[in-house]
Amino acid sequence: MKPFIKWAGGKTQLLDTIEANLPHDINNITRYVEPFVGAGAVFFYLIEHDYFQEYIINDINPKLINVYRVIRDNVEQLIRELTYMRDIYFELAVQEQKEAYYYRIREEFNASNVLNIEQAAKFIFLNKTCYNGLYRENSRGGFNVPFGKHTTPSMFDEEQLREISRILSLTNEQGELRVQIYNTNYENLGELIDANTFVYFDPPYRPVTVGGFNSYNKSSFNDEEQIELSNFYRELNHINARLMLSNSDPRILDPQDNFFDDLYNGFNIQRVMATRAINRNGAGRGAVTELLITNY
Repeated sequence: MKPFIKWAGGKTQLLDTIEANLPHDINNITRYVEPFVGAGAVFFYLIEHDYFQEYIINDINPKLINVYRVIRDNVEQLIRELTYMRDIYFELAVQEQKEAYYYRIREEFNASNVLNIEQAAKFIFLNKTCYNGLYRENSRGGFNVPFGKHTTPSMFDEEQLREISRILSLTNEQGELRVQIYNTNYENLGELIDANTFVYFDPPYRPVTVGGFNSYNKSSFNDEEQIELSNFYRELNHINARLMLSNSDPRILDPQDNFFDDLYNGFNIQRVMATRAINRNGAGRGAVTELLITNY
């Protein structure tokens, strides 16, 4: 089960490493919480392998969460909208026409705050036709990634979307949805987390290049926010929740930068290898270390 969108810092390539570092008593834990779900690679992997009874996924981006909810509740209508947009795009004869269509869809996407099927289709279309598959917002909350110059991008997979819809619609013996989808600040999830919970944090990464990318939305996730997240991590540790967190390794840029080593002092900090897939300079894409921080 692969993510239906491309996302900066996506975890598909690290799934084996993440699985190898799950808590040893994972079979005794019934709830999974992911406060920064993004493209959902870890979530989809865990639910596909039926690790938990209950899943809580969240993201602060309302337009992203709208896509998850539309896939769950209106997947066939979403596929029709995407098919219509894809067919128009593919029928355009020259790149300049495709580019003009892209910017028209982007303008419409930014002009509307209505969260519906059409907006979800535009989100996926823009993700698959923009530059490097980024999602980035300006200070006013407008999606501002330029056109990616794709001729025939693979925009969506009908069967994949239907399978994701099925997974998001799974119910327990009481008829309740096993997957709860939230759109809130991660701190508001605290009351849903207890000693019977495994939490995977995949926040916006601290940049490891000068001018590095962390503007997923209009509120940049700066060092102060990283510190606040570490405080939340420690609060959850006190109630014995199992915790795992991913982030960049600052030592890539500065070998003396111990920002996360100091911030998560006392926890298990591993440096694992990953391939940086999104970088405006192709020469800068390659194997780097990332951090995997657990409280067990």
